[in-house]
Amino acid sequence: MPRYFVTLIVAVSLFMETMDSTVIATSLPAIARDLGEDPIALKLALTSYLLSLAVFIPLSGWAADRFGARTVFRAAIVVFTLGSAACGFAHSLLDFVLFRIVQGIGGAMMVPVGRLVILRTVPKSELISALAWLTIPALMGPVIGPPLGGFITTFVSWRWIFWINIPIGILGVILATYYIQNFREERLPPLDLKGFVLSGIGLSGLAFGFTTIGQGLLPPVMVASLLVTGIIACWLYVRHARTATAPLLDLSLLKIDTFFASVVGGFIFRVGIGATPFLLPLLLQLGFGLTPFQSGMLTFSTALGAMAMKTTAAPILRRFGFKQILVINAVVSAVFIGIPALFTPITPHGLILVVLLVGGFFKSLQFTSINSLAYADIEPRAMSAATSFASVAQQLSMSAGVAVGALVLEIQRHGRAETAVEPRDFITAFVVVGLISAASAFIFMRLPKSAGASLSRPARPIATAQEQVTTGARVDV
Repeated sequence: MPRYFVTLIVAVSLFMETMDSTVIATSLPAIARDLGEDPIALKLALTSYLLSLAVFIPLSGWAADRFGARTVFRAAIVVFTLGSAACGFAHSLLDFVLFRIVQGIGGAMMVPVGRLVILRTVPKSELISALAWLTIPALMGPVIGPPLGGFITTFVSWRWIFWINIPIGILGVILATYYIQNFREERLPPLDLKGFVLSGIGLSGLAFGFTTIGQGLLPPVMVASLLVTGIIACWLYVRHARTATAPLLDLSLLKIDTFFASVVGGFIFRVGIGATPFLLPLLLQLGFGLTPFQSGMLTFSTALGAMAMKTTAAPILRRFGFKQILVINAVVSAVFIGIPALFTPITPHGLILVVLLVGGFFKSLQFTSINSLAYADIEPRAMSAATSFASVAQQLSMSAGVAVGALVLEIQRHGRAETAVEPRDFITAFVVVGLISAASAFIFMRLPKSAGASLSRPARPIATAQEQVTTGARVDV
């Protein structure tokens, strides 16, 4: 079976997750009205999902090695699909947030384990193309999500945007059963339970603390307590990881230059990426008065631009090198992240489409570069740990982006007699997140010129099942 067929199967899970997140972002104001909540307060539904991913993703690598990649992958799709169906029945903010957490638990295993399957199937010399092609079907989610979500929300009900995941989830389970090998490790250390507890408390405390700042959702003392608890728990985890035999999140991976740049630089860059799906629909709907469907028809062009880049990513990176692309393109992409600050109610929709289309191309190139570079110098035995670590950082950065964008909006309207969000409030928000993303260039400047060279070397034959057993991996057919 061709390797890229496995890639396309894994992309089914990415399709579900990306479509789900973009549909919700477009429909956020309508959901808020139906639940009787402030649209800004409803960002808890976005951050709770991302937080759930961040807390449970560290378990994904260990679980895949312990129970088998196919077993965990299928179970994750089932949990995600059930959580999605339950969201359609939510009647309060609490219900919605809880069901989104269930979805996050499924997504925490689904996406990183799928990526791990790709990493163990495709040689490094083909990794750039594989990861680029991996996201093409997944990018259909953002293409279909905004207009579909806007159409369903405007003409039917927002609840149906969650139920469309059910047939996709069923298809994913069937394909995984027949075509995904059950990779697992023979010699696996015990689960780092202490590390899981400390990292979970630390990440959840920080994420929820920053999310609730300035919202009036919790008393200031409780917000401060969440932040302090998160900081202390993260500090305790760092101390624990330095001495643990097999820490849940292996901090020693950060000693690898390419992995450090991908994780840290990628975290900073994704703050702007994470804020955009939250800010842009609010600007178009609350600021400019567009319907969810009209908003979705505009924002889907970003995904079209991203799809146009996928076939050119590998040759571009091999021609100019990772360092040059990451540094220059970080600034170019950041400009497109901040450009919506210039949009006004009279800006032609055609111009908005073009800006979002071109911006999607450059942002997607940066994504592919960052994701590929993470595994350039990772040994096969460390792939599970690296995948979990990189996935945690990626999801946390997206959550941080939503929190930063919402916090800037809150500061903008703080102290005004009229608390409604105004178009001018978004100017500062887009500029701030754009500058944060541009700052990632300083991290990428530290890379050596040869960074990512292993991804351009001639391909080696894929290891057979017997060879994988010899190196510590086991394949259950």
